[in-house]
Amino acid sequence: GHVECEHKSDDIGYLKDKVDRGCDFLTTQMFFDNNVLYNFLYRIMMKDIRVPVVAGVMPVTNSRQIKRSCELSGTTLPPRFQAIADKFSDNPKAMRQAGIAYATEQIIDLISNGVTHIHLYTMNKPDIAAQIMSNLSDIIR
Repeated sequence: GHVECEHKSDDIGYLKDKVDRGCDFLTTQMFFDNNVLYNFLYRIMMKDIRVPVVAGVMPVTNSRQIKRSCELSGTTLPPRFQAIADKFSDNPKAMRQAGIAYATEQIIDLISNGVTHIHLYTMNKPDIAAQIMSNLSDIIR
């Protein structure tokens, strides 16, 4: 749900209204735990929202970016990603590589579970998107 909305059910109601008025696709905010998206998809399906949903994945490649991004979006880091951030935050090259690997694995899981629309929030870093696409070269055709 939206970071400023108190009740997720209210958010879904607003979303349903937007779709009923003509919205033909949805784009999520970034998330680091795919179960959050799967739960959201289930909840909107139960409200008969049937438009495509573009999943927002953000490869986190530096430790400052993590904290700020979570504050802005109201999202939290799953324990597995928090461990990566804790381990590699002092090593920029390792953090970049680990962030790209995590996002790649996240996308593989999404695709494996039927998600067909994914947006990469790369923060104007096309080299990160290129690396992820290279990692997925035989998965996405």
